Amino acid sequence: MAFQVNKVKYSGKINEVPLGPQKVIVGGQSAYNFHDFEGTFPHKPKLGLQVWDMDPGESYAAPLKEAYGDVLGDPAAWAKKCVEFGADVISLQLKSTDPNDLDASPDAAVETVTKVVNAVNVPVIVMGVDNKDKDIEVLSKVAEQFNGKNLVLGPVTEKNYKQLGAQALAYGHSIVAKSPIDVNLAKQLNILLMDLGVKADKILIDPTISGLGYGLEYTYSIMERINMAALVQQDDKLQQPIIAIIGDETWKVKECNLPTEGNETMGEQSCRGVMMEVTTAVSFLAAGSSLILFAHPGSLQVTRAYIDSLTDGSPINDSGIPQVPITAIP
Repeated sequence: MAFQVNKVKYSGKINEVPLGPQKVIVGGQSAYNFHDFEGTFPHKPKLGLQVWDMDPGESYAAPLKEAYGDVLGDPAAWAKKCVEFGADVISLQLKSTDPNDLDASPDAAVETVTKVVNAVNVPVIVMGVDNKDKDIEVLSKVAEQFNGKNLVLGPVTEKNYKQLGAQALAYGHSIVAKSPIDVNLAKQLNILLMDLGVKADKILIDPTISGLGYGLEYTYSIMERINMAALVQQDDKLQQPIIAIIGDETWKVKECNLPTEGNETMGEQSCRGVMMEVTTAVSFLAAGSSLILFAHPGSLQVTRAYIDSLTDGSPINDSGIPQVPITAIP
């Protein structure tokens, strides 16, 4: 008797969310990611890169500085380089608006967003600093100034959803709905936004993530449960595409920042962080993510090859992808 794959019957489907005026679509799948023998996948998972609105300085690990060179500190040039690296989406991190740092004004933020939006032809996600009052002030100004441009605004949380949800609704933007690693809290925030009038095709779920070695397993299980509720249990309040913002989470840990010298058993620093980022990304793709945001372009390129191999069935094309060197252990 020939082997037969045990197939799952799905009663739900992930909603499609078009991003930006370009209408780059995430979501739409009717089965678990890459289970094309059980459902349809009209859109491959999308991959993006993070751009800061200020020079990261010592906050950035050496491999990240090397990857981007002299564009750090120029958000528009940085964003253009990210598109050259193959980013489907740009995530502009408004780090300078943090009240505990530079405390840049809403007008300054709008000026930076304008430069980035004008510099690239891909959707732009505009992310605040997770400070309730400052994010409301800054993102409300951005929403108004870019009326009808369908930016993606975040993080929208239970603390600021009334203000930012109303701004997104009034000016035609999408939302990154962020909740603290809990299925019920993710569902509750979606309910609150939908009750406010925000449509399902305007919401991305950010369940809050952890990187490899720092809680990935727990985050994976939450994503997986959200995906299961959406597809198998037909929970229409969780049928939103999941966004995994892994760049900052991965590169802030010590394993990515320790130099090769004196830490030879950990491998080359130039590749260590990339491989941690790729491992995190592949895990979250398996858990159901539709959009991944990276810090390092090499991580995006490796993950892209992985996705293309799974979806197209073609051999991995490693041209242009940096090779991991072998480190001799003393």
